[in-house]
Amino acid sequence: SQSVTRHLADIGHEGAQDVTYENAQARERTQVLMDLANRFSGLVVGTGDLSELALGWATYNGDHMSMYGVNASIPKTLVRCLVAYEAGRLGGTARDALLDILDTPVSPELLPPEDGAISQKTEQIVGPYELHDFFLYYMLRYGFSPRKIYRLACTAFAERFSGEEIKAWLRTFLRRFFSQQFKRSCLPDGPRVGSVALSP
Repeated sequence: SQSVTRHLADIGHEGAQDVTYENAQARERTQVLMDLANRFSGLVVGTGDLSELALGWATYNGDHMSMYGVNASIPKTLVRCLVAYEAGRLGGTARDALLDILDTPVSPELLPPEDGAISQKTEQIVGPYELHDFFLYYMLRYGFSPRKIYRLACTAFAERFSGEEIKAWLRTFLRRFFSQQFKRSCLPDGPRVGSVALSP
């Protein structure tokens, strides 16, 4: 948008599609939503889920922020199941729209499309959410060690992922989980729906 372009120019950014370029867009979206909420006496409801909060997959003071985080304890895999359930329950145009959402790769959409296709696919960057949600559940709910989680994952996902793939994504999960705590320290409130939550 023009507001993002002007802001980048104001701080002397040359327009390279780097992390500053990406995060400026996420922060501008949040600013617009917050200002509209003020204008119309509304609330900005956060869309970040448990999986994204665990991985820190949000722009600090961008989509990381809202007035209430309704999905704070719902993992991405469950969000997808709920959307599929609602699609079947509602039918018609709503069903088609929800199924279209489910067919779209998860993406922050902070870079322009390439040849009309989404250029950023989250699971290619941070890893498969089905693995991360598995790791998260056994780490938070049961306090299992990485070694035990790895063994369980190798059994549970034997037909989908090799041991090396599981180990690589588990390392990514652990690195991101602990390095991104600073984002969770200042999250908006959210409900605890299941057995684990990361909301303060």
